[in-house]
Amino acid sequence: MRPRPSSAVAVAVEAPTAFTLLSDYKELLKPGITAFVVVMAAAGYLLGATGPIDWVVLLGLMAGTALTGGGAAALNHVAERQFDARMARTATRPLPSGRMGSVHATVYAALCVVVGAIVLAATTNVLTTGLALATVALYVGVYTPLKRRTVHNTLVGAIPGAIPALGGAAAATGALDATGWALFAILYLWQLPHFYALAWLLREDYRRGGFRMLPSAADGERTLATLVLGATLALLVAGVLPAAVGQAGMLFLVGMMGVGTAFAIPAFSFFSEPTDDRARRLLLASIAYVPAFFVLVVADFLLR
Repeated sequence: MRPRPSSAVAVAVEAPTAFTLLSDYKELLKPGITAFVVVMAAAGYLLGATGPIDWVVLLGLMAGTALTGGGAAALNHVAERQFDARMARTATRPLPSGRMGSVHATVYAALCVVVGAIVLAATTNVLTTGLALATVALYVGVYTPLKRRTVHNTLVGAIPGAIPALGGAAAATGALDATGWALFAILYLWQLPHFYALAWLLREDYRRGGFRMLPSAADGERTLATLVLGATLALLVAGVLPAAVGQAGMLFLVGMMGVGTAFAIPAFSFFSEPTDDRARRLLLASIAYVPAFFVLVVADFLLR
């Protein structure tokens, strides 16, 4: 259903140029989120590998994951274009601003997914390719519509968000083993405090856009704070699972204990008194967690 004109944020539309078109193509891929899933897929491969790096597999995994993940993000732009027009944060995106049509964006997104799947099939294996396509289907077909139907959409959306790490491990092993599932658990749990912090900080914008998020629900603020703390404490345990299953060493174990503890501190603070400042510190801690995790993965791989 098209939003009422009064609910849309007015945006000045300029004539497109080659530069703005390329910029819009990039924005449709949600480069920040896409880079994150590529890094986690690479981490999955490194933790799953039992020998030297096969660069064809690793680079193909990263390129294919970037294309399929970016294609899913672009399809999300198409599906949510009318709702994005209502929010100041998203009104300037290519589709709600009118710089690009939905058919154009859909064709571009589909090409990214298809090419990404071909790259994965050619360089990794059927399992990894299937997991990437499952990510696209779950993200676009399940999570995207749930954002307007239930405040617990994040619990579902974290599943396709965690699959790339599982796919990375599968690219190294050809199977769904304990290492892959440990990485899936880490990535799933990490997303909850990260995206709940965002939901808290952007709660008014989400409300204007028609998205159902926990802060807007009855007693949702306390539920959100409880889920943040529970997920962060569970992440302390999940973070050391790769070492527990024998796929990582002592450096990784000690490092992840430290990283997990550092992440738990702002989660406790937010739980005790949910405020914008504490949500912002929680968000920054979640952002710092990812590069710290990847550094530990690389260091552990190099020290084997």
